[in-house]
Amino acid sequence: MPKKKILFVCTHNSARSQLAEGLVNHDFSDNWQAFSAGTEVTKVKKLAIEVMADIGIDITAHYSKSIDQFLNMELDYVVTVCDSAKEQCPYFPGAGSKQHHSFADPSDIVGTKEERYEAFTKTRDEIKAWLDITLPNWE
Repeated sequence: MPKKKILFVCTHNSARSQLAEGLVNHDFSDNWQAFSAGTEVTKVKKLAIEVMADIGIDITAHYSKSIDQFLNMELDYVVTVCDSAKEQCPYFPGAGSKQHHSFADPSDIVGTKEERYEAFTKTRDEIKAWLDITLPNWE
């Protein structure tokens, strides 16, 4: 049976969608293939890479991608992970289902490196908990 394909969409494709892509491709790779994209292309946040490395997941090769390159791809799910992306996300003709689950943007935290790092860790853990519950129900 082929793997289900899931695209995570965020505004900048720099943190939340990158975390989700990395988690799925590491923890659910037997049944899922994940991608991520943004309504705007920027750069993957260094702290996103660091908090994933802390749990043994290497996303150093990840880069920010535009949703445009996925518009014609056959996808089982498109998941917007921020409210802004939900509003701006186009119709994906090849998507079986479009879902939305908003997570706090750790990039919004202003403070010490430790405070910002804690925010990225919290968002990573919230995404992981949501994936652990949700993906098995979508299989």
